[in-house]
Amino acid sequence: MNIGKIETTEHAALTSRLGREHVADIVEFLNGKTAQEATEIVAHMPLQWSVEVLDQPHFRDACEVIEALPQDKAVALLEGMSADRASDVLRWIDAPARGHLRDALNADTRTAIDHLLTYPEGTAGALMTTEFVSVPANWTVKQTLDHIREVEHSRETVYAIFVLDPTTKRLVNTVSLRRLISGVPDAPILSVAHAYAPISVPATMPQEEVARAISKYDFLAVPVVDSTGHMLGIVTVDDVIDAMIEEQTEDVQRMGGMEAIDEPYLAIPFAEMIKKRAGWLCILFVSEMFTASAMQFFSDELEKAIVLALFIPLVMSSGGNSGSQATSLIIRALALQQVRLRDWWRVALRELPTGIVLGGILGIIGVIRITVWQQAGFFDYGDYWKLLAVTIGASLIGIVTFGSLAGSLLPFLLKRLGFDPATASAPFIATLVDVTGIVIYFSVAWLFLHGTIL
Repeated sequence: MNIGKIETTEHAALTSRLGREHVADIVEFLNGKTAQEATEIVAHMPLQWSVEVLDQPHFRDACEVIEALPQDKAVALLEGMSADRASDVLRWIDAPARGHLRDALNADTRTAIDHLLTYPEGTAGALMTTEFVSVPANWTVKQTLDHIREVEHSRETVYAIFVLDPTTKRLVNTVSLRRLISGVPDAPILSVAHAYAPISVPATMPQEEVARAISKYDFLAVPVVDSTGHMLGIVTVDDVIDAMIEEQTEDVQRMGGMEAIDEPYLAIPFAEMIKKRAGWLCILFVSEMFTASAMQFFSDELEKAIVLALFIPLVMSSGGNSGSQATSLIIRALALQQVRLRDWWRVALRELPTGIVLGGILGIIGVIRITVWQQAGFFDYGDYWKLLAVTIGASLIGIVTFGSLAGSLLPFLLKRLGFDPATASAPFIATLVDVTGIVIYFSVAWLFLHGTIL
């Protein structure tokens, strides 16, 4: 069905059907259309429906729809959307069109959006919305409830009411909607406020810290204040969840050895996919060349004991797997602040015996495997097969231990240098362990097999 050519009756039927759907389902439906089709559908929706759809962070083509709509329609939608979502949409529209839309907005909306655009991405200021309910500290419960009824339609959320000093306008306390409803109408608003001082976050706080504060205090919204204690806005739990899902997605992609992408897999252009993946793949490939160089260095040993080559994939992959495990654990622990940079030595002391034990377990399995194959006649490893088994077991202990140490400490190093620890991707760790693992493997082999098959 070509949405761009739908007749008026078809538009009415489609609008009627979508009107019975939840806004999240409408967004999912629109995400399955092209940007042009989505624009046509949104253009024929009632204004309030369109605003709700565009307010959803998961609506993929919000920027394209706003840019393609007639200016008066686009401006009406931006003014109806929450300020933080409108600022996110405007942020990614090209400069000339963004300027025209901004200038056409009413003064209040323009000021709110300009204010939000000044904060860097990934901070509380960039996440917050300026649409919250605040009342003076000298109001009563009844006055506050009446005020909520008047302004509810223009506020993103009424999870909490923020009580301000009548004179200085600084944040004094917060009142949950539940406590407000249960309060005596003529009682002062502060009588139903929390007994403790208000908990707030600065506008420059990273979004990970904001999420941690919301989780710690079980908030649905946390106030954002400036250095003087005046409220700038609120960060809601749903905005934090959306931001953290996006952040976690980027981290997972980086750990997989590629640049982060911000589009659904099937929507990424082929050239963009190649661009995102080729860079890291080339870096890892060049790094693996050091593995080849290391093996060339030990080429004489390989010629004398070709049987050693049979176990190279086994011992190398074990070290890489151990390193990837440690990297994943430490990156997660750093993100949750379960460990800090100063704890690197504690992590090292923990991973050292862990690596030895894990390597010992794998070494025992390796020794058993060689013994069974030799005794059962599946393969003849030669007269010195017992020394070979010991070599494999000892190599696995050394390589797995090194992999665990390297995988756990590299995120600390990257964080200290100012890089994202997620850059310590599993492929990168695997490559590092491959190179050093070759050296460890043949060094152990020379130690145990020198004078026999070497």
